Amino acid sequence: MKRTSRDIRTANRYEVLRQIIAESPTSRQELAAATGLSLATVATLVGELLDLRMITEVGFEDSAGGRPRGLVAVDASGGALIGVDIAETYVHVELFDLALNVLARADEDMRPGESRPEQVVGHVAAAVGSVVAQAGVEAARVLGVGVSVPGQVDRDTGVAQYAPNWDWHDVPLLGLLAEHIAHPLYLDNPLRACTVAELWCGAARGRGDAVVVNLGTGVGAGLALGGGLHRGVSNSAGEWGHTTLVLDGRLCHCGNHGCVETYVGAPGIMRNLRELDPHSALLHPGDQTATIDALARAVAQDDPVALKVVRDTARYLGAGISDLINLLNPEVVVLSSWVASRLGEPLLGEVRRAVARHALGRPLAATEIVLSPIPTDPVSLGAATFALEGALQFVGQRTSAKRTTAPARSRTAPPS
Repeated sequence: MKRTSRDIRTANRYEVLRQIIAESPTSRQELAAATGLSLATVATLVGELLDLRMITEVGFEDSAGGRPRGLVAVDASGGALIGVDIAETYVHVELFDLALNVLARADEDMRPGESRPEQVVGHVAAAVGSVVAQAGVEAARVLGVGVSVPGQVDRDTGVAQYAPNWDWHDVPLLGLLAEHIAHPLYLDNPLRACTVAELWCGAARGRGDAVVVNLGTGVGAGLALGGGLHRGVSNSAGEWGHTTLVLDGRLCHCGNHGCVETYVGAPGIMRNLRELDPHSALLHPGDQTATIDALARAVAQDDPVALKVVRDTARYLGAGISDLINLLNPEVVVLSSWVASRLGEPLLGEVRRAVARHALGRPLAATEIVLSPIPTDPVSLGAATFALEGALQFVGQRTSAKRTTAPARSRTAPPS
């Protein structure tokens, strides 16, 4: 889709603010060098952000014999952002200041059978209300709520088009949420959220090409190509979890057989354990989190069954990641989300060994495989940046507005 001049200006504004958040304090000259924008363009965009009180002037630095350069920094108190991570087994919500510091967190567990849209919306509304109350922020200071939901989404209309693990089809999620949440809402999925989080604050920062492998109940691969998020023509790029790993293999929720997700997602790992030891004390039927936690503890104690399950899972995962490395030649592959976090270094080591057996030597030599270093929930962090990007759409309409006035509610996400 062709981008308009407004789209480009929003993207430039977002990139300048992203750089200020990452490098505060910084000068306009440094921002121009980092973003590739002209100094005049940067000066204009900085002026807009100053008018909005998202950033502030913080003094001067000497400049090699010339006039001192003015420095700007993010104004952490200039607004609040909310990131919502809707997963198959939980809703996790975090509220951030503009420097992306976490001010409040809330969790809602979702039991099996609690996946009807109205039930999910109820959990999200409760958690959003909780973080706003915990942080004590005024409603007008909340710039937006970014919502990540598994599966394929239409972020322009706020519709969850297809979530195979819940059998959702064309659910108007943001419309349902807007009945309970009086803030601007922006929708995307965890692949994009995790990738943006890594680009802003994690292992993909400063990298041109990166793959973020999202390991949870579902599985996917977020793609950052040429330094930016790759969405594909229909915002569907990254559905690597539904590529075929084993011909005529396990039945997947998507209707196909042998998908990557059925071997390395949390339910797939539970099946790996069940096939190895049907009566294992590590297996908690119907409880993915408890099973993965038990596996992680048992691996730390050198339990042979747990070690074999992690090794077998890593064999499948390594084969799939090798395909990504051979196809995309990335600088870094990041293992992210809750399964990767819980299984940690033991899984990472086995994956590296498995990838070394399958990937071509030249692309493998250029690729680093790491765990996500982000200390908070990367999906919530990435979702919050979608809300930030959305808020910047309104700058042209609000450059003289007071910060006591919130932007009009929008269900339309910005282009990026």
